[in-house]
Amino acid sequence: MSTIMTFPALDAAPLPAGTAAPDFILPVTPDQKVSLQDLRGRPAILAFYPADWSPVYGDQMALYNEILPEFHRAGAQLVDISVDGVWCHAAFAENRKLHFPLLSDFEPKGAVARRYNVYREGDGVTERALFVLDADGIIRWSEISPVGINPGADGIFNALDKLAAPLAQTGA
Repeated sequence: MSTIMTFPALDAAPLPAGTAAPDFILPVTPDQKVSLQDLRGRPAILAFYPADWSPVYGDQMALYNEILPEFHRAGAQLVDISVDGVWCHAAFAENRKLHFPLLSDFEPKGAVARRYNVYREGDGVTERALFVLDADGIIRWSEISPVGINPGADGIFNALDKLAAPLAQTGA
């Protein structure tokens, strides 16, 4: 008999558009860190997720890995964040041949997710949440999806298109 892990829906709301993204410095390997400041200067996609080895996350990241060149063409960079440790992230990224960083919000557990209002306190994991930040670190779009559903990329692309629209109008 197998045990199926379920996460009940919570009444969480991610930080809204127009909010300055909370700063962070998180490990991507045991000896390398990535900060919000490192992501400044171009749009960033922050993808929070519950766990590396969950089936939905595998599907979601396979999609993002496949369309990563489209994110780059839009000028955006992608980072994923969960409470898993760096060694778990390293094994998962190698297994799935991922080409974007997985950041560890492991210790103190969920500290960054809490600042983005996407930590599931009772479960000890993050929501499945997406944030699109502009080049100045301002949240321009955010969404929480049910943890058992792949949110896809349509919302991300819509937000990136809206970021690019003012630039196109000014000729930048």
